Amino acid sequence: MIGGGRDVSVVKMHGAHNAFALIDERPPRFERYAELARTLCAVRGPLGGADGLLAVLTAPGFAAEMRIFNADGSEAEMCGNGVRCVARYLAERGAGERFAISTAAGPVDVTVVARKPVFEVCVDIGLVTFPNALREERLAGSPTPRVYFNVSVGNPHAVFFVDNVDEVDLRALGAQLPETNVHVVRVLSDRALQVRHFERGVGLTYACGTGAVACAAAATVVRGTIAPIAVDVPGGRLSVDWRPGETARLTGPAETVFERTLSL
Repeated sequence: MIGGGRDVSVVKMHGAHNAFALIDERPPRFERYAELARTLCAVRGPLGGADGLLAVLTAPGFAAEMRIFNADGSEAEMCGNGVRCVARYLAERGAGERFAISTAAGPVDVTVVARKPVFEVCVDIGLVTFPNALREERLAGSPTPRVYFNVSVGNPHAVFFVDNVDEVDLRALGAQLPETNVHVVRVLSDRALQVRHFERGVGLTYACGTGAVACAAAATVVRGTIAPIAVDVPGGRLSVDWRPGETARLTGPAETVFERTLSL
């Protein structure tokens, strides 16, 4: 048993079908979050699979702190879909409509923009940076496409512009860049993108919030798209509002699937 067989309430949530197990660690009860993430996120595990574990902890001056662990147990700096789920969890327990959450990538301001018919949260993700000044990078080897752009949203992203996102072997592409999150992007119009994601530590996912921001920012600078940008992902639609020199705002749903008490 990870926690000595104690009963723990676990909430399964998703943001655009990017699924998470959420545990409230106020006060903390677990030390081995990596092991807990692997257990709770397993496809044949107690929750039927998830992409990551969200641990909600006490943080002075903030509504809470969020730590995010991928399905393989590795810890991520930030998660745009995960932080919206944490925001919903906190808002429904008295945090209000607007508050700040501490993350490994820095403070994040969140605002509940709608509760019905869909619970939606806007997240100020922070600054977007281009580590290599948006210089084209090029993959060696056989996977196609090969040209990509590095983008940081507090965590690393590789953005590939393609003509058809469904024709790309995204698993093979992700295997070439194991230390980053990989995205293929088709520009649909000056205000819309279609994106698929391969997240480090997880694999193919229905959505990646920071990835959507990275793709929108790269498309704005490289392809001339205009904010706000609708980003269609396999799990639904996200909205990204970013302009050079400003912080990025990500808006999308946060859904509760169920809450279950488990002996861990």
